[in-house]
Amino acid sequence: MRGKIFSAAIILLVFGGSFLGKGRLNRPPSGKVRQAPDHCRRIVSMAPSITETLFALGLGDRVVGVTRYCSYPTEAKELPRIGGYLDPNFEAIVALKPDLVVMLIENEQSLPAFAKLGMTSLSVCHQNVDGILDSLLHIGQACDAEETARSLAADLQARMGRVRRKTAGLQRPRVLCAIERTLGSGTLEDVYVAGTNGFFDKIITLAGGRNAYRGQAAAFPVVSSEGILEMNPQVIFDMVPGLAAGKHDMAKILDDWQGVEQVEAVASGQVHAVEADYAFVPGPRFILLIEELAQRIHPEVDWDAP
Repeated sequence: MRGKIFSAAIILLVFGGSFLGKGRLNRPPSGKVRQAPDHCRRIVSMAPSITETLFALGLGDRVVGVTRYCSYPTEAKELPRIGGYLDPNFEAIVALKPDLVVMLIENEQSLPAFAKLGMTSLSVCHQNVDGILDSLLHIGQACDAEETARSLAADLQARMGRVRRKTAGLQRPRVLCAIERTLGSGTLEDVYVAGTNGFFDKIITLAGGRNAYRGQAAAFPVVSSEGILEMNPQVIFDMVPGLAAGKHDMAKILDDWQGVEQVEAVASGQVHAVEADYAFVPGPRFILLIEELAQRIHPEVDWDAP
């Protein structure tokens, strides 16, 4: 059951590309619209991060279809569903008569089908921060929202720059991100952590830390309690979707870590549950995750000052 939960979570988080080969992971977004339309007035989104991006660009009123996993912003919940991330319903998409379908590069296996149906498509990369920023400009250009896209990208860059300035010259603590695990069992079981070549590794770095995990084996390796003791992270982030909705008990979640009480983060009370939905969708709200982690990693900084 636990394995099924993790597999579903990966689809929901839209980090599927991290499980592909390294060459695929580093592949730049195509940023090309096939059969460019004169106006993109009816847009279908093929991923939660794309839906967030479209709304952030002020294009929400043009979105006519989203995946079953798209839940932000609230307006997206009311839109027609076109299937899932890996199992799109082409019949439902055709019925919506879109003049643009926006997908992630991991979705590009659907390109031949869209081409055969005569549909215009745009593929972008959300596997890393640079890809997310680039996607703003690509979508903005395709949908006549270039000014908004440039402004949003500049704002995100400025906020990242602020975190960078405030953490410059400070020691970078060892940070462990537990992406998924068995919760509330009283011990640590099946702990999947952020590897060194993925989205979360870069987020840790941008937030002023360094990834405590240094192996190269997998994007989300499973580590044991002994492995955590050996890494001895100074800060731990326990990613817990559903915490805000009352699906999990905070005290029980944090108690699980007492089995490795020798770890510096546990001994110093630097274990933090991350519950916000933006932590699990690699869209333009990634900046909120960077800012949240930075404040936890560097509590000595005056974050209220300009």
